[in-house]
Amino acid sequence: MQKTLSPVLRAKALDNRLPDPILGDRYAEQAMRRLDPDYDRRRFGTSQIGLAAVVRAKAHDDWTRSFLADRPDAVVLHLGCGLDARVYRIDPPASVDWYDLDYPATIELRRQFLPPREHYSLIGSSVTDLTWLDRIPRGRPVLMVAEGLVPYLTETEVRRLLTSVVDAFPSGQIQFDTVSVWAWRTSKWDPTLRSYGTQFHCGFDDPATLADWHPRLEYVDEAPMNDSPVLMAKAPANIRRMYRLLNLLPGMKRSSRIVRFRFNA
Repeated sequence: MQKTLSPVLRAKALDNRLPDPILGDRYAEQAMRRLDPDYDRRRFGTSQIGLAAVVRAKAHDDWTRSFLADRPDAVVLHLGCGLDARVYRIDPPASVDWYDLDYPATIELRRQFLPPREHYSLIGSSVTDLTWLDRIPRGRPVLMVAEGLVPYLTETEVRRLLTSVVDAFPSGQIQFDTVSVWAWRTSKWDPTLRSYGTQFHCGFDDPATLADWHPRLEYVDEAPMNDSPVLMAKAPANIRRMYRLLNLLPGMKRSSRIVRFRFNA
């Protein structure tokens, strides 16, 4: 996951330089400039991988804003946060306590590249070491956001994470992106993932069935990704054509999904 930090941040930084950006994240551009001052002097363009990361982030942002609009007293758990500036894009009210969690080395980079703010805490930990949950206030609605994280965990780890969060809070929303079983199993041969020395460790053909892991967990819906209206409206013509062709292949349109669940007392 840490190995994919830079390309995802670069995609968001390049998006901010476009005339009509999807995210418009100036913090991503500032952080990327410090991480790699020449990042935009190489081939400047909007790649398939980059667009997917930006579209994915936009979907998570929209769901986050909607949840917090109805629950201004919530706790937010942004897991595997990398250098993503979601807390600054969303700019939640002071009644929200927001926690960004990632490996200690990544959290140290966040301290260097991104400014502090009130009611915002950083936790340096592996997401699978669930002792970090002991540091989170209970008794309030929770929003768990895991962008670009779940496919890199094993199914056992995902199950422990989801059920532990549901057990710890009275109500909330869980949102994450995942991949299909075939995308997971073929990831070891994916040239992009291989270039970063990583691969996926789980996948689900029907993510809605994950609600069966806990009696309080309920599947809500999914956001479009490979056929996202934002993608089709703002991607360059060649990228739009490529996605339209790819989406004709069996299983491709839903090979990546952004899904959300909810739970109540």
